[in-house]
Amino acid sequence: MPGGRLTQQERQQIASGLADSLPYAEIARSLGRPTSTVTREVMRNGGPTAYRANLAHRATERRAHRRRTAPSRGPESAPQPHGRDAEAVAEYEETFTTVLMASGMSRIPARVLTCLFTSDTGSLTASQLARRLQVSPASISKAITFLESQSLVRRERDEGRRDRYIVDNDLFYQATIASARANDEVVRTARQGVAVLGRGTPAATRLENVARFLDFISESIVRAAEQAREVLHAGPGTAPEDAPRVSPGDD
Repeated sequence: MPGGRLTQQERQQIASGLADSLPYAEIARSLGRPTSTVTREVMRNGGPTAYRANLAHRATERRAHRRRTAPSRGPESAPQPHGRDAEAVAEYEETFTTVLMASGMSRIPARVLTCLFTSDTGSLTASQLARRLQVSPASISKAITFLESQSLVRRERDEGRRDRYIVDNDLFYQATIASARANDEVVRTARQGVAVLGRGTPAATRLENVARFLDFISESIVRAAEQAREVLHAGPGTAPEDAPRVSPGDD
């Protein structure tokens, strides 16, 4: 299996595979590369609809040049706990960030959330985040405000009266429930339209179908989240196959 950076020819093959709507795994197999390499490459360079091989290649060369000329300071030069490979950790954090961005999150909140998730403590202060990400405290504050609004982080005061921003086991559960319940207002409003437009008319039927669909999806998500909640509390020795399996028909 080839190693090192992707070549321009490989990037052209990735672009061709995306144009043919091939899954990342199939593109990766044709290149003899890990699927994660292709996923990271695409998400880092515009996503599947905007990926351009030549632009991606030039952007990679610019990033490599900046890394070569940048002073050796910051999180990448710090020793990693548990014998981790610092370069592999940095690459993974960039991958996680780009995947969060592809889901609709802007860059700084995505970087903050990645930083918290990849921290063993799951807890950092604003100054620690600003230092690790090399951004301003104002950027951290704005990112935290957004993440709190989405129930993705919470804050606590430590003994030094500093705010600490935390990701814990229940936050993902709470964020999932909040996301599901966000549909409730759309459901209510759609059903108001049914009365206004006249039940049985084409427009009213369309709105009623939308309301029923979203109502079903929300309830399914809530039910599945309740059933799978214990997964978030599984210990480090728990194998994935030990997790509960939730099927759509479960009550």
